[in-house]
Amino acid sequence: MKKLEIESTIDNYSTIIKFINSELDALCCSDLTRSQIKLAIDEIYGNICFYAYDSEVGPVTVCVESEKEPPAIIITFKDKGKPFNPLEAEEPDLELSGEDRPIGGLGVFLVQSTMDDLIYEYKDEQNILTLKKIL
Repeated sequence: MKKLEIESTIDNYSTIIKFINSELDALCCSDLTRSQIKLAIDEIYGNICFYAYDSEVGPVTVCVESEKEPPAIIITFKDKGKPFNPLEAEEPDLELSGEDRPIGGLGVFLVQSTMDDLIYEYKDEQNILTLKKIL
């Protein structure tokens, strides 16, 4: 398992992408899967930056590991911000037009739709969100 410890700033987004891309390169990941993973990272890390610490900066740990059978990548985000389980977020009403749909919730829905597994737990005063994508 590889680990990256950073502060929750948008400036560190590119550091996370490089960190995860190095693992995806080693796994010969397809462009489609890579873009789905990037979408998930955008959403999860963006939510941590903007909401976990009430617009303040706090620690974030990103862990990456792979599985061989079936080939998969597992990405775990840990933060010490306020507890938030994205898996309990209300599903957006996709029948509503963009103007009628309330702000929020679509990103988490997209992450759930593109990842093969998501697990959330709050442990040791940390949010721990694990994403798994079969390659």
